[in-house]
Amino acid sequence: MGGGGTVITPPTAPSFITYTIKKGLHFADLNSFQAVSYLEQKFIVVFDSSAKYQSIDLNNQEDINKLYGFADNDSLHHSFSARFGWNWVNNALWLHAYVYNNGIILKQTLTTIPLNKEANCSIKVNSNNYVFTVNGNAVTVPRASKTPTGKGYKLYPYFGGNEMAPHDIKVMIKEL
Repeated sequence: MGGGGTVITPPTAPSFITYTIKKGLHFADLNSFQAVSYLEQKFIVVFDSSAKYQSIDLNNQEDINKLYGFADNDSLHHSFSARFGWNWVNNALWLHAYVYNNGIILKQTLTTIPLNKEANCSIKVNSNNYVFTVNGNAVTVPRASKTPTGKGYKLYPYFGGNEMAPHDIKVMIKEL
């Protein structure tokens, strides 16, 4: 007894993408140019044990690696951008707000997150600030960009400052 009706396919739920920063490199794989215009960038991140590292120069241990975010103000990211940063310090994975306003870096420590557990993250764009949220806890950072949205391009996982990844590092991200 055929129905002959229309088959409706449900929308596909977003899935995690695993970004790998290979040993000896700064940039993650799957790092491609993608223009964006955000009122809010929302994602879930999971770090596994590969996020644990020891810097060659101990003075670099607190350098902030980059997690995810976007260039802003229709400019290059070293002029205007907002993104989460991370590092492994005192046997914990720390998340940070990391912003460029007119080429000046603003950093603010947010919280620690456990390995192998999902952390809900977002960057909300307001006219004069960004609101960085991790698992419901929010911090506000000034924004100098003049565009009404976070307008630019997506920024992907990156290891360093001065040092390159000491081993392969995997970062799992699911956009919401």
